[in-house]
Amino acid sequence: MPNRRPRQMRDAAPPKRGTFRQRYDNLEAQRTALMQRLSGLGGNAQRHPAYKRALRLLNDTFRNAKMAQRLAVLQAATWLIDVLEQLTTIL
Repeated sequence: MPNRRPRQMRDAAPPKRGTFRQRYDNLEAQRTALMQRLSGLGGNAQRHPAYKRALRLLNDTFRNAKMAQRLAVLQAATWLIDVLEQLTTIL
């Protein structure tokens, strides 16, 4: 059958995700690192509207999101911080 997985993939145990607390602490550590990266940007970046949006993503949106959605919020904030860093080097 064309969509059938090989035997070793069917019999393998799913990867362990860790406990809820471990996942929560991991997400909080990633958020803290992004907050430090954001605060380390210069004055040009802080005047940019995307700076406020990244700050809102890391605070309000992150806190209001469910645990399953928080990783996506962090990824969006990471992308926005990357853009801000590139913009500040150009300006």
